[in-house]
Amino acid sequence: MVRYEMDQLSATFAALADPTRRAILARLTEGPATVKELSEPFDISGPAISKHLRVLEKAGLITRGREAQWRPCQLDATPLREVTVWAENYRRFWDASYARLDALLTEMKEKD
Repeated sequence: MVRYEMDQLSATFAALADPTRRAILARLTEGPATVKELSEPFDISGPAISKHLRVLEKAGLITRGREAQWRPCQLDATPLREVTVWAENYRRFWDASYARLDALLTEMKEKD
């Protein structure tokens, strides 16, 4: 099997592709949380949650600290900045599409 190293943007999108991981990130916007706290809303096993956390950590979207026996997870939104820059490239396309739609709607209203 050939392994390819993912670029940061691909790793971020891969991590965001799963709804459980997106929910974990949403929870972490409220502040650091333990693995147990993060797993509470989900009906999946502890190892499954740990796997999701490893994917998020590998993508650079979370960090894990160490406080005594606790390993709190914390959001690191830095990789999301690259997603924003990437998506920003499409703003001109969206803006032009909305401008055409506005023009069409205006034209339709004038005909009525």
